[in-house]
Amino acid sequence: MDTTVPGIQFDARGECNFCALHDKLDHTFPLGEAGKHKVQELAADIKRLGKGHKYDCILGVSGGRDSTYTIWYCVTQLGLRPLAVHFNDGFGNPVAGENMVNTCRKLGVELRTITSDWRESKDLKLAFLKASTPDMEQGTDLGIATALYGVAAKEGVQRIIIGQSFRTEGIAPLSWNFLDGKYLKAVHKQFGTVPLRPWTPNDPGFNLDLKEMFYYTFLRRIKTVTLLYHIDYVRTDVDVLLERELGWQNPGAHYFDDLYQSVIYYLNRIKFNIDRRLFNYSALVRSGQMSRAVALDKVSRINTIEDERVIDLCIKRLGLTRAEFDVIVDTPPRTFRDYPNNYRIIRRLRWPIKVLSRLNMLPESAYDKYFNCGT
Repeated sequence: MDTTVPGIQFDARGECNFCALHDKLDHTFPLGEAGKHKVQELAADIKRLGKGHKYDCILGVSGGRDSTYTIWYCVTQLGLRPLAVHFNDGFGNPVAGENMVNTCRKLGVELRTITSDWRESKDLKLAFLKASTPDMEQGTDLGIATALYGVAAKEGVQRIIIGQSFRTEGIAPLSWNFLDGKYLKAVHKQFGTVPLRPWTPNDPGFNLDLKEMFYYTFLRRIKTVTLLYHIDYVRTDVDVLLERELGWQNPGAHYFDDLYQSVIYYLNRIKFNIDRRLFNYSALVRSGQMSRAVALDKVSRINTIEDERVIDLCIKRLGLTRAEFDVIVDTPPRTFRDYPNNYRIIRRLRWPIKVLSRLNMLPESAYDKYFNCGT
């Protein structure tokens, strides 16, 4: 991590606050026997709550490495009965799509795809391009969350499992990836043209503000489980396992289960001077899964995810010409702080959010995301 990261601070030893956070999380979520015991405890809770239901948990899948391994582990190692849920906003990588179908077929898991209204998802992508902020995947990120909560509410399931690990991904600096329902609506109100459909519990659409979160977490008592926090998850070993057990194919790059990431990485680099690999690779270095020399070598070159053909495809799919896209590229950079959002309220709710994160009423990373990542 370097000084291009907002809010980074270095101590006298040259260690940054993100490293300190990694150490804290390492201590809070130990691996080894303690991790195995915690996983069994979580699985027992999921099975207990799932008695009498067709599914005992909802599991988000994308066809990438993390979610594919998570569903394999849940079924084969824990004996859970997940319903796999995928959010489709029209930019899925066909390779990842095949991975999802093949994985669920081989594991005997039902795959349910929640397809967004194309007019809404396209309009949100255009709105965030015009808003000129680096967190331009806001619609998809929030759409994934609402898809999981909506299906859980519909099926009466109280546990959502997320395939995410701070040891392999890190946690993005807040201004690089700020997730907030009020912020999404503010940007859409200013730059959008297609009305967003209203919220219903089983079909939330793109609505996930504080009151919707209150409904799902307090009234429906839905909790999220970041299972990989407790598992010794090594990417190179996982690749071999998934290829052998499931015939899994690498989509081409981390996060490339979503083709729109080509646009995101390209714009982040040329417009915002952001290289999102910094927090990904730093996490791998801290976890002993990548050497610092290899990480520095990789970030010295443009990310392979920036495929010009895919970028052109995405621009065309959004209904833009390259000239129109370039006009958007040239607009002055902004951040979420330039638009109405819930951040001030979130800061006031610091301690309740900390407690809710510990209780898994919110994702375990929520507290650190809003208060310890470059804020």
